Order: sequence, then C-alpha cells, then structure tokens
Amino acid sequence: MAFGLRKDAKVELLSTVPLFAGLSKRQLARLASIADQLEVRQGKVLIREGALGQEFFILLDGKVEVSRKGKKLATRGKGDFFGEIALVSDVPRVATVTAVSPLRVLVIRDREFRELLEDTPAVAIKVLKALAKRVPTAQF
Repeated sequence: MAFGLRKDAKVELLSTVPLFAGLSKRQLARLASIADQLEVRQGKVLIREGALGQEFFILLDGKVEVSRKGKKLATRGKGDFFGEIALVSDVPRVATVTAVSPLRVLVIRDREFRELLEDTPAVAIKVLKALAKRVPTAQF
C-alpha cells in the first residue's frame, strides 16, 4: 500500500544513504521522483536468495531479518538499506530478506534507476564511486 511522504522528506532520507551521499540536491530530487513508498506486512519476503533482483529498499520503519542458506546473518532496522547491487547489475541475490515486523519502505526499481543513470551520467559516476567503496578490497 502506497502512502505519501513529502518530496523534501524523501530527498533528506536519500541523502543519508551512502550510495547516494555524493549526489546534489537536484540529483537527489530526481532520484526521489522514482522512489515509491510502500507498507509491507510482517512475514513478507522482500528479497529471495538466488533470485534476480529488481529493487533497492530503504527501511523507514520496522525490522527485517537477513539470512543465507537458511541461517540468520543479521537484523536490520530503520535507516538501513539493501539490494543496491540489483540497481546496477543482473546478478542473483546473495541473501534472503524477510520482514519480521510490519514495514514502511522506500523502493527504487532497477529499470527506472538505470534510465536515470543513462539520462544523468554525473549521477552514474557518483553512484559507481560509492559502490566501489562498498566492495571489499581484493586480497592478492
């Protein structure tokens, strides 16, 4: 179920996500225009391990459990985000994420995000730099 969060509130929230921290206010406003707000019921699987991803999630309220091969890895809450790799690649999901309480989330879908990157190369460069910082350094 969708609900209304003011555009400036979306911009402020998106600016706190490390992936988008380097974006200007104007670029964040464009990103906010493609971010949907949803309510999710407890027990809903948002991401399934092994499936191809299409969404990036930011938790506004509630908690999720992250698991791999049926084993709990972590619990995430308000302000946390997941699914960023799905925005820029077509690799299978590496974990399952399940709502352990009712959630309010902001969702960005890969198709709209990729269109934004194609239309705004400066955003693409900033996002790729932020993603590179999140990837662990290879050990040789």
